[in-house]
Amino acid sequence: MKINCFIPYESPLQARRTVRNLQATGCVARICLLATQAVEPLDGCEMLQVDSLSSTSTVRLVARHADSPYALIYMKYTPLEWRPYALERLLRIAGDSDAALLYADHCQWRNGQQVLCPLIDYRSGSLRDDFDFGPVLLYRSEVLKTVAEGMDADYCFAGLYDLRLRASRLGGIFHVNEFLYTGVEEDARASGEKQFDYVNPKNAEAQKEMEAACTAHLKAVGAYLEPVEEELDFAAGGFACEASVIIPVRNRVATIGDAVRSALSQQADFNYNVIVIDNHSTDGTAELLEGFRSDDRLIHLVPSCADLGIGGCWNMGIHHPACGKFAVQLDSDDLYNDEYALQTIVDAFYEQKCGMIVGSYRMTDFEKNEIPPGLIAHREWTQENGHNNLLRVNGLGAPRAFYTPLLRDLNFPDVSYGEDYAVGLAMSRCHRIGRIYDAVYLCRRWAGNSDACLDIAGVNRHNAYKDMLRTLELEARIALNHRRKA
Repeated sequence: MKINCFIPYESPLQARRTVRNLQATGCVARICLLATQAVEPLDGCEMLQVDSLSSTSTVRLVARHADSPYALIYMKYTPLEWRPYALERLLRIAGDSDAALLYADHCQWRNGQQVLCPLIDYRSGSLRDDFDFGPVLLYRSEVLKTVAEGMDADYCFAGLYDLRLRASRLGGIFHVNEFLYTGVEEDARASGEKQFDYVNPKNAEAQKEMEAACTAHLKAVGAYLEPVEEELDFAAGGFACEASVIIPVRNRVATIGDAVRSALSQQADFNYNVIVIDNHSTDGTAELLEGFRSDDRLIHLVPSCADLGIGGCWNMGIHHPACGKFAVQLDSDDLYNDEYALQTIVDAFYEQKCGMIVGSYRMTDFEKNEIPPGLIAHREWTQENGHNNLLRVNGLGAPRAFYTPLLRDLNFPDVSYGEDYAVGLAMSRCHRIGRIYDAVYLCRRWAGNSDACLDIAGVNRHNAYKDMLRTLELEARIALNHRRKA
């Protein structure tokens, strides 16, 4: 079997190596170069002029020129090298699986070294527009053409994302767990730097398109939810105080003192306490907390078991008899923006009558100096569609606060990553999520942050877990819509 290949083109120097490697496989019938301006083609290649690599018009153009059983789309300008017989192997798997789209593990040249880049399996809830397929996508041409014919929106940025979502409704998306090719890493930033790209204001137009494409997909699969209209009256009584600041901690002796002082210094017209769940620290954290014993608002808890995750610690805090009507997050290495943050959060509950409040935070270094990207306000959230868009993005923002009776019904999964996202997804299904767009929280970045510099295994583990959460939520929303229609 021979296929068509579509690769981006800037110059003969840039493209020639990739073209030669593809031609050498013996599996290629045609190579089409995607260029954003009129240029002379390379020998043996066709030139297709496009407006961008990710637009709907480019998808349609590629589909028109895909006259072989499969179409390979390469998405980087850097050289691509195939291992011996690897493309042939990918095509064999494509025929055996009959998948709509295939992608494979690969290697990268990074700082002069070749490193492995394993990927994760695609699920129905893998709705992130930045899901990592690697730079090589192999589409069944029949699916590609069908999708292109049915595209009813013209995107500048979300064309390929729209293509992938639509293809997933026509056939499987298959992950080949084999290292088939080698590329060059272009983005060498640490994981902690990359995770905020989607809230960068310069990406706002692209994000709006991604949201539109995802929302259309949710409607197509029956998972779209209308805006939540119910308002809460917070009538539940019997709470020891109005609010509790919840701080899970393990081995944060360098920061926990600052966090506790930030919480205890809040000025509010209601009673509150601070519940610290010390998850068996061994670095002096427990001893440092003893220094706050003179303030009876501080409740220092130690779980009976030593293997709880952050979610399990949260559950211990919210089910404690001293927990207030509202449970408010503070991470053990962060601070409130000022002494009125807690008042602002509780006031927002009564003003917006919602089950959960999400604030905004400012990124700083350890000395509280602002660092890029500065204010993280998650303005992509709207009351009209935020609960649907939440299935596309990787988080809600911070700090998070909850109406405790609702939270006690849900509980957190006992994990140390994504526990807040799980609760936010479930909460947003049936309850309004309120927002504060001014900074109420300082998120300090330092070497001790759990997500500051993850290796590929850690990134994959986190992404796979959140994809699982999204898959569960997708199915729950489809089932909810079925019940509502019954």
